[in-house]
Amino acid sequence: MQTELTQQQIDSYRDNGFVVIENFLTPEELAEWRQSVDEAVAQRDDRKLADGSMRSGDSYYDKVFVQRINLWQDHEGMRKLMLDPRLGKMAADLAGVDGIRIWHDQALIKKPWANPTGWHLDNPYWSFSSRNAISIWVALDDATLENGCLYFIPGTHKTATWEINVGIGQNIGDLFVQYPEWGKMNSVPAPMKAGSCSFHNGLLAHGAGANMTNGWRRAMTCGYMPDGSTFNGQQNILSSAQIEKLKVGDVLEDDAQSPLIYHRSKPYVTAETAHVG
Repeated sequence: MQTELTQQQIDSYRDNGFVVIENFLTPEELAEWRQSVDEAVAQRDDRKLADGSMRSGDSYYDKVFVQRINLWQDHEGMRKLMLDPRLGKMAADLAGVDGIRIWHDQALIKKPWANPTGWHLDNPYWSFSSRNAISIWVALDDATLENGCLYFIPGTHKTATWEINVGIGQNIGDLFVQYPEWGKMNSVPAPMKAGSCSFHNGLLAHGAGANMTNGWRRAMTCGYMPDGSTFNGQQNILSSAQIEKLKVGDVLEDDAQSPLIYHRSKPYVTAETAHVG
């Protein structure tokens, strides 16, 4: 795994809001990621979350991608991959924070002829608000202009707010109704070979094209929360039981839900110490 970051990559990430890392995984690691993701997704059937509280259906959104969330919680292979402290350190170094927690992982798989992923922001959906929220996106198949690679609008993370966002719907440019100035900016495609990855800021405008091919485009992602982040009142992936125990401003530090996978100065969770259901 190519985990060493250059200062140029860190500076580029902070300025543009994203960075692409070629050849992130070795061929052997890529094979392991593919096997674990395929197994974990198949095990879930139609359950987006392990508890079945979210299920896939026949909506436009469900034809954007096959989405399975927090696979680390109920698949041992995914737990090993997602709780790797090397990933946490990369995210911490890019974001400039001391510690990183998993908010949620996601398998995002575009089937043949899948719908495009409309322009959106990540962090405004989540139960915490941080300009240092960050996600990794790992290409398990070649992500191309034809099958739905990511697109970014550089620098938008600097002017985004948590009050304005849109859902991933049929009008892929709805975000630009809310941020008209962004609609005048150029987007940057990020095609990647299988085994490469990108990191992007949780407030960066991004989307993905339609899959215009008869092949599959698999990706494994994880959204990260800086350690010390607090509850903002939104439920997102949290259960109703968890919400009942929280009030706005509470620190989100439940390792069973959001494990601390890296910290510069205090102990963190590893695959060996975490519980998998």
